[in-house]
This record gives sequence, C-alpha cells and structure tokens, in this order.
Amino acid sequence: MWLAKNWKDYELLDCGRGEKLERWGSHLLVRPDPQAIWNTPRQNKGWKTAHARYSRSHTGGGQWASKQVPERWQIHYKELTLNVGLMNFKHTGVFPEQAANWDFAQDLIRRAGRPISVLNLFAYTGGATVACAAAGASVCHVDAARGMVQWARENAKSSGLEDKPIRWIIDDCAKFVEREIRRGRRYDAIIMDPPSYGRGPSGEVWKLEENLYPFVELVSNVLSDDPLFVILNSYTTGLAPSVLTYILQTVIGGKFGGRTVSNELGLPVTQTGLALPCGATGRWVASSVEHVYHG
Repeated sequence: MWLAKNWKDYELLDCGRGEKLERWGSHLLVRPDPQAIWNTPRQNKGWKTAHARYSRSHTGGGQWASKQVPERWQIHYKELTLNVGLMNFKHTGVFPEQAANWDFAQDLIRRAGRPISVLNLFAYTGGATVACAAAGASVCHVDAARGMVQWARENAKSSGLEDKPIRWIIDDCAKFVEREIRRGRRYDAIIMDPPSYGRGPSGEVWKLEENLYPFVELVSNVLSDDPLFVILNSYTTGLAPSVLTYILQTVIGGKFGGRTVSNELGLPVTQTGLALPCGATGRWVASSVEHVYHG
C-alpha cells in the first residue's frame, strides 16, 4: 500500500462503523467511508465534538449537520496551499490519499533534467495540477465542471502558482484528447482520475468498466516520443489494482516499454496505527527511470 504519510494539516484520527474521523487543519469532520466495516471502540472524543458530520439518508444521498466550519478554509501540504470546504456527497475538495501520487510525480519531474509537460485529465480541484506545477512542469488541467476548474485556479493562486504555465480547460476529457491528437500536441506525462460513473456535457454516459480501456488507448496517442510517467487512479469498488497494471502495461508499455506497478492508496490511522484503504493507483514509468521506483 502506498501511504500518504507526509501530511501535517490533515490527519485521519480514527475510523470504524462505516465512518471516519478526520482533522482538516483545526476542524474535525466525520464522513462516511464504506471500507471502514470494522467495529472498533470510538475512544477519540472528536467523534462527539466534531465540527461537522455528513450523514447518509435512507432514501439516498445525505447532508452535512452541525456545520461549525467556515464556507472555505485552507490546509497546507508541503509547499502547496489548498482550499477546502463542505461539498455535496461528503466531499471537501481534496482527496488526501492522493498526496502519495503528488510526491511520486514531483520527484520524477524534478529528477527529469528537462522540461516536462503534464496532462491532468478529470483534474477536479487540481491537487495534482498544482503539485506538478510546483515541481517545475507545465500542466494542462482538464475537467468538465466549470466550478471545479475555478476551484483549481484558486488553489494555484493560493499556492503562489498563478503565473506558472498552466492551461485551464473546461471540456469533456475524451473530446479534448481527440482534438489534441488532431492538433499534434503531445505530453511527457499523463494523470487520469476518471469517475466510476458519470455523464458528459451532452449526456454521454461514462462507465469505467466499459470505457476505461478504450480511453487509455486514446490517451496514449498524446504521449510524446519520450514519455516519463502515466498515473491512473480508480475508486471503483471491486476493481483490483492489478487491473490497472494490465491496462497500463498492455497499452502504454506496449508502445513505449517501461514498467507498471499498481497498489492500493491508503491513509495512516492515528488511533490504531493501521491504514485505511482509499482506492487504487497504477503507475507506468519509462525504462530510463524504472530502476529508481521499481527496483
């Protein structure tokens, strides 16, 4: 498991009975988590004194209660400053476990010894975008939701990166990639964080199990002649990390060589010293750097 263990402003204090207790800066939140199926004692008093709690409804969805937090506040990860807030469907604008991938991407970019261009697809509020920009890469940030792209721009500004070479694109990711292929644009690294299910701007249905492989095939056509890395995330329940290895190695590795390793992402739990699994990630790296990361 790849752990996001370098946070100071975020902490997973405890988890169990389908929920997790988290510290976001100075604010304590309780949110649902379907992986936390164990029944451990809730010894941390934060379970009773949390500033906000998201409760699921029996009819679907859910809502935040006891919102004793600002509409937006900031947390820091290394040199990054990220804006968080209470969103629909339990989200806060940051997936803290992704910091493990931010570290990985930053290290590769800094080691590269050449300019690196990154394409970040399904880029959400831009954690990976600002991480790559802070490491010196030029980044193309693509998401279909205007509000998420604006949030990402705010994260770049808060991190002092508003003048860095970042392209902000509001578009369907597949259609954008198709146009980039026609334009002849190429990227040295690609990050993909596709949803399990979604609808495009024109009502197109996305199902990860059906669309992921052809999408990765499409995206492989915008890689440069000397690509550095590809990161593929999945939060789809039941999809093994090794599925991501198979996809990336057959599509990307089949074209460029290199090697793919996939694993669970996780967050360390302060109360127990164990780790909460938080989805899966596949990482393809070029042959020139695979010895650094994969032995």
